[in-house]
Amino acid sequence: MEATTNWLALIVAAISTMAVGFVWYNPKVFGSAWMKAVGLTEEDAQKGNMPMIFGLSFVLAFLLAFWFNYFIQVSHPDTLAEFSTFQHGAFHGAIVGVLVAMPVLATNALFEQRSFKYIAINVGYWIVCISVMGGIICAWR
Repeated sequence: MEATTNWLALIVAAISTMAVGFVWYNPKVFGSAWMKAVGLTEEDAQKGNMPMIFGLSFVLAFLLAFWFNYFIQVSHPDTLAEFSTFQHGAFHGAIVGVLVAMPVLATNALFEQRSFKYIAINVGYWIVCISVMGGIICAWR
């Protein structure tokens, strides 16, 4: 199978990070605990420039999806067809989440003197996001 870039899959993968975030950071899931760990109130959170925050978040998630697509193609250049499943992509995503995202986020949080709860919420979010992203990119070839 020839390595290709499915741009629509990358856009959907980037959007998926926001969909996961809407659930993950909902006050009924981890949102209240995260806001407490960060030291934000609901009023503080509403003061943010939401169009800029969500716009830049999408661009950054798209860059991550673009890199992940490249990573998958490089790691399986001759066998893309047999590895083009959601499960395989999600597995690679979980590995990237644990071996790349977790060390980076946890290191920053340790120097910021954040709590374990803060680290677990954010790292968990990115492991789930990158897993979903990998699943979408692998399955949608």
